[in-house]
Amino acid sequence: MGEVFQQDLNQKETRPGGPFIIQLLFKEQVDMPAKECMLEAMERHIGAADCFSYDEKMTGFAAKEHIAEFQDGKIPAQFFVTRCSDFTGKGFNDFLISQMWDCQNDRDRIFQECKYQILATDMMTDALPIQERANLDMDFVEALAELFPSCEAFYFQNAGKLFLAEDVRNHRITGCDRFIYFGVNVRFFNIQGTEDMVIDTVGMSTLFLPDLQYHFHDFDPNWIVNHAYNLASYILDHNNPIQDGETVDGIQNGRMSRDLRWKCQYEQAIIQPPREVIDIHMGKNASGNR
Repeated sequence: MGEVFQQDLNQKETRPGGPFIIQLLFKEQVDMPAKECMLEAMERHIGAADCFSYDEKMTGFAAKEHIAEFQDGKIPAQFFVTRCSDFTGKGFNDFLISQMWDCQNDRDRIFQECKYQILATDMMTDALPIQERANLDMDFVEALAELFPSCEAFYFQNAGKLFLAEDVRNHRITGCDRFIYFGVNVRFFNIQGTEDMVIDTVGMSTLFLPDLQYHFHDFDPNWIVNHAYNLASYILDHNNPIQDGETVDGIQNGRMSRDLRWKCQYEQAIIQPPREVIDIHMGKNASGNR
């Protein structure tokens, strides 16, 4: 919590969308399950599927019930699972690790003990309806959790979230809220030399939705974390109905209240990665210039 980070001003804004990428981390090397076993598990979770690739490098599946429409035709959503490879922790810097809130007591142990990884990703899903893609990606995650029982942890690359595998297997979240829980990270920062705080989200842009940002002072950050998750869930459920200049319910006495309105404004993010966010102006508790 006391670490000081410098903004990486060399980062460039990436386009929204793109693949949903998961790293499964293991203590011991693991073999790919048999083709028939993988197809059976995938079909239990994502519906009718084809296993169109199964070789020494990766396995590929087509979700036959989830068809993406492009200008030059239609194609089923696809999922890929790589063979087991060495995991060295490359790319996991202190900045990323500092925002892994879901397994704070285990994250150091995970990076020390896990020496192997499997990569999993979706493809051709950008053209699916937002809620369909969110649910399908989470169905895929649940299939992976079943197929690899020795997996120690799941890292959701788009959001920078790390979970113990047992928490992925045992969750009771339903519908699109699964994507908010696993695929969207609510981060917290103190601004050095001030009383200001920033809370923002990362991961919404995978679904072509805006992330959220709160720049504030003299307010319980735990209340803002809850507000951010609730608002992100609302945005996903309703295909982002929030327009620039509109207002959302604020927080009074720890609860969202229609009696207090916070103004929304589309801006560039204060903290990396570069991206468009909905900045939530918290009235008298807001910091910075708008």
